[in-house]
Amino acid sequence: MRPAGLQLEFTTLAAPLPIHHGRTDAAGWSACARHVAEAGGRLVSLWGSDTSRDEAYVAAAYASTEGLLWVELDLDRAAPDYPEIARLFPAAGRMQRALFDLLGFRAEQALDVRPWLRHGAWPVDVFPLRRDFDPGQRHPADGDAYPFVTVEGDGVHEIAVGPVHAGIIEPGHFRFSVVGEKVLRLEQRLGYKHKGIERRFIGMDLERGARLAGRVSGDSTVAYAWAFAMAAEALAGAKPPERALWLRALLLERERVANHLGDLGALGNDAAFGFALARFSSLREAWLRDNAEAFGHRLLMDCICPGGVTCEPDAAGRDRLVKGAEAAASELDRMRRIFDEHAGMQDRFVTTGRVTPALAAQLGLCGLAGRASGQAFDLRADFAWPPYDRLEVRKCGNHRGDVAARVEVRFNELFESLRLIRALLASLPDGPIHGELALPAQASGAGWVEGWRGEVFVALDSDSHGHIARCHCHDPSWQNWPLLEHAVIGNIVPDFPLINKSFNLSYSGQDL
Repeated sequence: MRPAGLQLEFTTLAAPLPIHHGRTDAAGWSACARHVAEAGGRLVSLWGSDTSRDEAYVAAAYASTEGLLWVELDLDRAAPDYPEIARLFPAAGRMQRALFDLLGFRAEQALDVRPWLRHGAWPVDVFPLRRDFDPGQRHPADGDAYPFVTVEGDGVHEIAVGPVHAGIIEPGHFRFSVVGEKVLRLEQRLGYKHKGIERRFIGMDLERGARLAGRVSGDSTVAYAWAFAMAAEALAGAKPPERALWLRALLLERERVANHLGDLGALGNDAAFGFALARFSSLREAWLRDNAEAFGHRLLMDCICPGGVTCEPDAAGRDRLVKGAEAAASELDRMRRIFDEHAGMQDRFVTTGRVTPALAAQLGLCGLAGRASGQAFDLRADFAWPPYDRLEVRKCGNHRGDVAARVEVRFNELFESLRLIRALLASLPDGPIHGELALPAQASGAGWVEGWRGEVFVALDSDSHGHIARCHCHDPSWQNWPLLEHAVIGNIVPDFPLINKSFNLSYSGQDL
């Protein structure tokens, strides 16, 4: 397969979505990035490996009209440099920095080479994803004096928030430069946890790898589990049973509903409307209890596995899920009217935290936040894979790009997901829910799934023994965190929690 206008050969993977895999040299690497950018494509992920083959490589995945283009560039381990792509795709900047911190692969002529994940946790010449890294050896930390960008001028001062926050959310540091209450600049610093997930994958069998993938970001466990399973199935050339695919979609839509319910309650609360938090919390709790009753887990962990699913609701459980969806739709209709007519909330939402469609396109905003800023991408509709190819998913979007638009998209997606849930339950096919699957030796596969937050991507390599040699999991928060920095500019400091919640990005998903 050769995408139009691009002089590179790609092999199409055995995946339900169009995923095309190719290898190239440095000139082809740069040419591919230029081609995708000029054609209006998007960067999905950037990663590398020093463990899966004799050669080290850097890889990029791009969303294009032909599907997903997965491009690899072999590197010289003695001098593992590669052409940078952040000038074409600004979202690559932090990915390039993380790639150096983990593997020592340097982007040539990169504009920003500050550490991203290191935080003084290991020396500058130690790279945790290198094959010669010894995880049992102690690595004394270097100093950590991170050079934040400073803003100077009369009346300018800084407000430092985090990395430790109130409550149970994960760490993240936010450095505000303000005059009075007006925000001139926000700079984030993330990646404090060093969970070691990408290193932990190495050597795992398929079952353990699937469980770990589902724990990359707990609020997106279904999306990650499905993307991992899709990658494993593409690698093995296997196709899950039809009933399993319908159940996967049911799980994915239930995950979307649960998160949107939680966010709408929190957004109402941040706008000083506590009634919204109470009602949406009640709705979400009932929804999660139905999850536990029907699937054995409130958050639906470990329900999807390579080859199919691990559980399914019985007839009574399916009836309960239908009634729960109908009850939620009725209550959501009432809550939406309250939101639309509440002058205090609309005053806080409208024009706050705006990201214009032009800026969203330039910086690669994706997922729910992207659709609220004119970026009409939804894999369930654009590259509808089974069973979405039979459900006619309606994309939800807006062009205003403010908090109000992100609230509106959430409401619209809730109603659409509830429609899909009822359709899935009404037409659930008969048959098995799982098929046997084994990883072949030294092969590659990828999965690409539209999670509730945006596109979740998983790239998977197997070793000579049929175990995991490299598993890269990518969260859409990588693309969207930088846009939050822009969204808050010109707003007042007290509106930051509201703007932040309207994006609701994952700390965990980009700290592996």
